Amino acid sequence: MPATRPTERNAIQRVTMMQRPDEGEFIVKLLKQSLSFVLSYCLSLTSAPGAFAQADQSAAQSTVQTAQQPPVQAAQQTPEQLQQLVAPIALYPDALVAQILAAATYPDQIVEADRWLQQHTDLKGEQLGKEVDKQPWDPSVKALAEFPSVLANMDKNLSWTSSLGDAYVNQQQDVMNAVQEMRQRAEKSGNLKTTSQEKVTNQGQTIVIEPADPQIVYVPEYDPWLVYGAPIGIWPGWYPYPGLYLTGPGIAFGLGFGLSFFDGFGWGWHNWGFDWHHHDIIFNHNHYVSHSRVFANRHDFNRGRGGFNHAGGFRGGSGFQGRGAGGNRGFGGVSEPHGSLAPHAQPGTHSGAFSGFNHGGTTRGFSSRGGSNFGGGFHGGGGFHGGGGHGGGGHR
Repeated sequence: MPATRPTERNAIQRVTMMQRPDEGEFIVKLLKQSLSFVLSYCLSLTSAPGAFAQADQSAAQSTVQTAQQPPVQAAQQTPEQLQQLVAPIALYPDALVAQILAAATYPDQIVEADRWLQQHTDLKGEQLGKEVDKQPWDPSVKALAEFPSVLANMDKNLSWTSSLGDAYVNQQQDVMNAVQEMRQRAEKSGNLKTTSQEKVTNQGQTIVIEPADPQIVYVPEYDPWLVYGAPIGIWPGWYPYPGLYLTGPGIAFGLGFGLSFFDGFGWGWHNWGFDWHHHDIIFNHNHYVSHSRVFANRHDFNRGRGGFNHAGGFRGGSGFQGRGAGGNRGFGGVSEPHGSLAPHAQPGTHSGAFSGFNHGGTTRGFSSRGGSNFGGGFHGGGGFHGGGGHGGGGHR
């Protein structure tokens, strides 16, 4: 390799000397930027306590303002909407309607009780009553254990049950009026009258329905959307539970539920009734008060009391895990819709803690404890745990 001439060596040295100042300037700039960052960080630390305190104060003020704002109010349901809501039960005997309305304020317990009955099908008569009496349920839920098909129907149609409970808590008088309106419609259409299974009497503007035999209750079977004469809208996602649903107009009766085995319990049939004059449910000779915390009493909020239901407090279990079709799902008072299982409710209607559920509906099956067929005769929905079955009448 040829040696470098002096002129070339001089040129290389000049280029090297020119590069060194550039590298030095770069290092100086980097040091200045680093020092500037460190100083800025130190200044931020000195001022942070005041900034954090101001942020906390602002957050606290925002929380207080939010708490002082009135809660979001669900729209009151119209008479027509309430009539649609009570249509599936309006033609039941008075005491059974009272039990259903009261129990609907405990949708979590409804699910629990139905699951419990499915797991204890071996219990019959008085033994069933004794085991039910031990459960931490509201008396209304215990009472429905005498009518497992009714309890199962409320479980399968949990969105409807939830809306019914919410309506009872917040529009009790309107709900009672809706029941009487639907009874009058059924009577005018010729589908409600005294039979060997039930006694229908008119007391002024009030229609009273009672068992013909005080020791045997027949739960009528009918299509709630056709039995009242002019058809009414079907509840969104409604599941026609076998044993309670009749294809076509009219009313039929199937199995009679004996009451003698449950007379000794304080929650039994004879402890329930209606005071139609005061629009009250009667339990144990007193006005029934639900202590469920599932539904907020909007009247209490409007009066500034911020309570739940009629008396605050809580009785019975909550937060239990109910089993759904595809696995477990939790109930802690308020639940969220499960995607495709949620029915498409009509806008502005059907409020309630469980109104997002189509619990069963047309999307899942069920386990019946008896024969199940749609149509006339006895459908055997839910089986019978009382003191023997009593054959009923046919269509009328």
